Amino acid sequence: MARDITEQPAPKLDDIDRSILAELTGNGRASVTAVAEAVHISRAHAYSRIAKLTETGVLSRFTAVVDPVKAGLRSSAYVTLKVRQHSWRELREQLRAIPEIHHIALVGGSFDVILLVRAEDNVHLRQVIFDQLQSMPGILDTQTFLVFEDLDAR
Repeated sequence: MARDITEQPAPKLDDIDRSILAELTGNGRASVTAVAEAVHISRAHAYSRIAKLTETGVLSRFTAVVDPVKAGLRSSAYVTLKVRQHSWRELREQLRAIPEIHHIALVGGSFDVILLVRAEDNVHLRQVIFDQLQSMPGILDTQTFLVFEDLDAR
């Protein structure tokens, strides 16, 4: 899901909203009742708050956190890209179509895009980087940083 930070102003969040978000970030499968109890509000109030957070796009989806190594993705790398000017819109759709790319960010600095790429092994990772990424016409340069250990901060 692409997010354009210029789309609309962020909705104002209060302490209850932030507490609900913390609960759901910790356990996306938590029931509305469990969230309500943890945040000390009624179930109906929690339901309406979660609905509002979803409608305003603060909550964009509920997803599972997968351990990449246990899922067979034993090789990961951050890949930075320098891209041809004015190629981002077309390029991002091509990048989104590559299943090994788990995160895409347009950034400012000495490179334009950073990707998190996960693969079964280094041979597979090399194939994604050399055969797929480096062959895209909008990409001018790549740099690869292998991940030796993954720590989830949340």
